[in-house]
Amino acid sequence: MLDLRSYREGRLASYELDVELFNEFNLSVYNVMPLRKAFLISTDKGEKILKKIDYTIEEFKFILSVVNYIKNENGFTRIMDFNKTQNGEYYAIKNGDLYCIMDMIEGKECEFSNPVDLSVSAFSLGQLHGASEGFRYKNNDSKNKWGKMIKSFKRKKEELIFFKKMAKLYEKPNEFDEAFLKNVDYYMEQIGKSIDAMENSQYYKLCSEEDKIVLCHHDLAHHNIIIKDEEAYFIDFDYAIIDLKVHDLANIISKAAKVFNYAISNSNTIISNYCKSNSLNRNEIEVLFDILSFPEDFYEIVKNYYTKRKEWSEEEFMAKMNRKINTEENRIEFLEDLKKELKI
Repeated sequence: MLDLRSYREGRLASYELDVELFNEFNLSVYNVMPLRKAFLISTDKGEKILKKIDYTIEEFKFILSVVNYIKNENGFTRIMDFNKTQNGEYYAIKNGDLYCIMDMIEGKECEFSNPVDLSVSAFSLGQLHGASEGFRYKNNDSKNKWGKMIKSFKRKKEELIFFKKMAKLYEKPNEFDEAFLKNVDYYMEQIGKSIDAMENSQYYKLCSEEDKIVLCHHDLAHHNIIIKDEEAYFIDFDYAIIDLKVHDLANIISKAAKVFNYAISNSNTIISNYCKSNSLNRNEIEVLFDILSFPEDFYEIVKNYYTKRKEWSEEEFMAKMNRKINTEENRIEFLEDLKKELKI
């Protein structure tokens, strides 16, 4: 009999690991192991992933629509497969929480430090975007992001202004407050430059061209890309949106660039291999650069700190802030090199 008691403690303790839950999916489970924010379960039907859905049913249905469109209508199968319950649903509700079960994709996590992995991932991302071209979703407008990026940049700048006013009111600012106040004006200036560049670009024109708008994964961390048989599989579409192709490209380029302290080589590998399976015109290249120039890391660290969105310690927040500030010169040099490479 499966013993679930050992998983009642720790950060995954909120999961309802109940045999009745597995029965709903018609599975006999032999073993359960933690895997990041989910569980790997060994069943009579193979290895599976059990995940608690931390968002609404409507948002989950968006992901189901994405998977169906990409797999069944366009034949791109290298994404996760959801299992049905005995009632034909793709989720089960247990004590008010939603759960889904997916087939485990055997393979290794992408290593951004490995140029082969990076090449395969970029090529496959181009294929994924191609398979999702034409996908639209009317039931949840929050997922439709094309045409909204300039407004988003301006909103983020306003948020930093608000956090600055708030931090200046503290009688005894702590180390993080002081670092933020010392650097915020510089980063707001960088944001202003990004906004100006976007407003003077062909951004809105691109957003009017149907073939430039695709399903963006929007969270292309190395652990969400699985390498198997020299092909890349994409998992965890929790943050997926519909936007310009270059949104996703900027996402993976920024993550990969930081692996080698903003070395330009990773970006060249991504763009060149992406273009082997998809296309980028001059307007897209320019908007891609403008997106990359936005100091997203600084904004995220600050927002996470002042809105308490992350349960990190003061030391963790300070370490992230220091790392961001100490690598800013490298980021700017990276952008200058990239601008030359892209001939913008």
